[in-house]
Amino acid sequence: MPRAGSNVGLTERAYRIRRHAVRMGQVQGQGYVGQALGIADVLAVCYFHALRYRPDDTLWEGRDRFLLSIGHYAIALYAALIEAGVLPEEELETYGTDDSRMPMSGMAAYTPGMEITGGSLGHGLGIAVGMCLGLKRKRSDSFVYNLLSDGELGEGSTWEATMSAAHHKLDNLIAIVDFNNLQADGPSTAMLSSEPVTDKFEAFGWHAQRVDGNDIEAVRVAFDLARGLKEPRPRVIVCDTRIAKGVPFLESRDIAHFIRVEPHEWTLALDALEKGRPQ
Repeated sequence: MPRAGSNVGLTERAYRIRRHAVRMGQVQGQGYVGQALGIADVLAVCYFHALRYRPDDTLWEGRDRFLLSIGHYAIALYAALIEAGVLPEEELETYGTDDSRMPMSGMAAYTPGMEITGGSLGHGLGIAVGMCLGLKRKRSDSFVYNLLSDGELGEGSTWEATMSAAHHKLDNLIAIVDFNNLQADGPSTAMLSSEPVTDKFEAFGWHAQRVDGNDIEAVRVAFDLARGLKEPRPRVIVCDTRIAKGVPFLESRDIAHFIRVEPHEWTLALDALEKGRPQ
């Protein structure tokens, strides 16, 4: 559902989300910027097409819930919340500093629009299951979207939650897996392969889709299908993304899980995003 009153395209939103993230990385000189660049297209679809929310009332009872299971992706969510008008753009200059509402790892008590505190990976989907059950009891038509990483598919708690969601027929749950195939120690598939991912979710009773997470139209179609599905079961969208998408010299780096660059390279990154900006 397109955001009311918005005439800005999703591709432009994704560009702006990437730019916000790079500017925050520039404040600290480092950060999980590669993940933010990679997931920006998905977040653009989430916040400017799929999610129901009120920027000026983040606790509105009728909102859809967006859970960031991957706490260290906070910079990506902050960038989306800034673009959505939940957080003021000038506040990005405080990213990661003392008393900031935007700490380097997501904390619900600090940040408007941050539904849960991200800690040890593998807990977000379980929290999402609990929220979905609660919303069902309230007879709410709100959805819960849970963004988790491909690395979290190696956590047993994730699959316990997956089984529980199917058992309870949680058709108000949409999980989003960012499959960028990168962890701190190397490719996710080399650490502990979760393939075939969609087949596994289907075997657990979910409706599963897999798309190019950097193809905005494909992501939009997948979200529409997931939300409109009439079957009483949870849904998952596995999004294959490219780390540091939009900044070629960062895309090609071997070590990109946590990015540190030379001070002048932040300007180069912003220039690269500008060159690729939609016309």
